[in-house]
Amino acid sequence: MNELNKTEETQNQGDVQVDSSEPLKGRRIRSFVLRQGRVTKGQAHALETGLPLFGVPYEAKPLDLAQTFKRQNAPKILEIGFGMGETTAKIAQTLPECDFLAAEVHTPGVGALLKLIEEGALTNIRIIQHDVVEVLQNMLGDASLDGVHIFFPDPWHKKRHHKRRLIQAAFVKLLCSKLKPGGYLHVATDWQEYAEWVLDVLKAEPQLQNTAEDYAEKPGYRPLTKFENRGLKLGHGVWDMVFKRK
Repeated sequence: MNELNKTEETQNQGDVQVDSSEPLKGRRIRSFVLRQGRVTKGQAHALETGLPLFGVPYEAKPLDLAQTFKRQNAPKILEIGFGMGETTAKIAQTLPECDFLAAEVHTPGVGALLKLIEEGALTNIRIIQHDVVEVLQNMLGDASLDGVHIFFPDPWHKKRHHKRRLIQAAFVKLLCSKLKPGGYLHVATDWQEYAEWVLDVLKAEPQLQNTAEDYAEKPGYRPLTKFENRGLKLGHGVWDMVFKRK
């Protein structure tokens, strides 16, 4: 794992997923290692005060996104694996007309984003701390999302760990079922071999169309983190892929 992937902002920013050779409802291989992690006093306070306001409890029944965000027509974006929440908070500030359902399994990251929500007085983020595959399968209706963001998921760079990668054919097909026609899937990674993997998987999905010839220019809404900016100055690459649902 390279320098950018070792940072707290990009580390383990993938959620649960499956090997493409297995049905999603069968035995699944998780793409994250669930660790306790250290929760700071500030994060603990944010969890206590913010989770009742901005948290969405997991329930195996359909979630009404319009009711959850208390507005009907705003585009609904799913953010998968937000790490410590810096990017999610900045995007929510940049796109106040959109609502963001942010999924993360690690408690320190959930607390960190709740703290940023409070500091920025953000109203367009809701957090769900649960396996995103189960959220997709059981809580989100078909064609309910306008977009999906997956930024810097763990590349699981050793070949024997490739089955743990988040981006697999079965998972992408599940995402497509939740995207509206014209909705988009945006994946970014700083690991070149994983970028090539992701591009091949997305190109192979017949429901998706690439918005670029191969890799896309970084969309303006995705901010550069300080770690990413430092990596770029050191000559490290970052690859964005933006595909639209046909």
